[in-house]
Amino acid sequence: MIPARTLVLTVAALLVSAAAPLLAQDASREVADRILAVVGRTAILQSEVEERVYQGRQGRPLPTDPAEVAALNKQALEEMIDEELLYQMALTDTTVKVTDEEVTAAVDEQIRNVRRRYPSDDSLRAGLRDTGFFTIEEYRRWLTDTQRKQLLTSALVNQLRGSGKLKPVIPTDRELRAAFEQERGRARRPETVSFRQIVVAPAPSAAARQRALVLADSILQELRKGADFATAARRFSADPGSKEQGGSLGWFRRGVMHKRFEDVAFGIRPGIVSDPVETPFGFHLIQVERVQPSEISARHILIAPEILQQDADSAKATAEAIRAALMQGANADSIARLWHDSQEERDFREFPSDKLLPVYTTGFQGVATGEYTPVLKLEFAADPIRSKFAVIQIVDRKDAGEYRFEDVKDQLRRTLGERLAIRRYLDQLRQATYVDVRGSS
Repeated sequence: MIPARTLVLTVAALLVSAAAPLLAQDASREVADRILAVVGRTAILQSEVEERVYQGRQGRPLPTDPAEVAALNKQALEEMIDEELLYQMALTDTTVKVTDEEVTAAVDEQIRNVRRRYPSDDSLRAGLRDTGFFTIEEYRRWLTDTQRKQLLTSALVNQLRGSGKLKPVIPTDRELRAAFEQERGRARRPETVSFRQIVVAPAPSAAARQRALVLADSILQELRKGADFATAARRFSADPGSKEQGGSLGWFRRGVMHKRFEDVAFGIRPGIVSDPVETPFGFHLIQVERVQPSEISARHILIAPEILQQDADSAKATAEAIRAALMQGANADSIARLWHDSQEERDFREFPSDKLLPVYTTGFQGVATGEYTPVLKLEFAADPIRSKFAVIQIVDRKDAGEYRFEDVKDQLRRTLGERLAIRRYLDQLRQATYVDVRGSS
């Protein structure tokens, strides 16, 4: 399926996309800066519009036709007015909040991405100078302001969508066709494969589960006597993603973690350590640190029951038996209800072949549509004994090619509907806000 952002570049996507450094303008050009628009009490300057245009060109030269340049400037100005309208609304809506932790995490991730492009700090600093920043600290300050604005705007759009105030508009067939033709040819459909799988995970013995529960209980008692949670997490937790951070999971909303984990985490007061909570991963001790509307910041200690080689061997034998039964015509849904690991996806539709994990790429070779692959071992690098086993049927394959309208019609309808809904909301904001457009070039 074609990514929605490829066919229709929505206003919402522009507002929540990660920002790149604004390209520096040629110092030899002397341009008298002037105000092109005023939104509320905020002025949008000609230099800012030109920077947006340069940024959008991504290193490509500007057109030589003055009319084309003027059109680019006008489009950039309209985008910046829309962004400013939403940002100002986000600032006035007390239900829209962004924490310092979220901003810092977004900035850190962006800086990590930038650092990956340069072999050394010296080359990084040189690259930043080329884009108008003399130090990494200066870039971080600019990026912090930019990310806070974008996160607030994104939070507003999500809040409007969740509250039903941003209802999608149903586009007409003519609008759908026009949107498709506008972006047609800018992207090609990759080679894809559709498949379904049943994944079998090694299960601990009853004795191993009991030992893990006893350990979790003993840690809980020490924590309730005053032991440091972060220290205990670094020593005992089996979660490699949070262990070295003292068990911190950061901020999250419902629908991210396992349901049993969330039911407890969203029901306890900050500072309290929960009783052991069992999920397919093991036993969790949960401590909520901070709470705000619809999300929490929490940490946990995971005590995973020991998996022995005999447990892994049993999982592989079960997967082999499942494959044999399926090839004899057994009902896949019935078997999946009994054996499929709930933490793994079951059905994959039109998945890009070049995005498959190597184990899938190798396993799918030579397997025709409708056939089953050999049992594939899904390696768990952090603890190989916990590797899982997948029984997979190839459902369909599609060669690379140009997208057809029928391929993207449903997805385009959703994307364009949301785009039109945002446009309608922005038009309402324009009527309620002082907006003075003075020019685009």
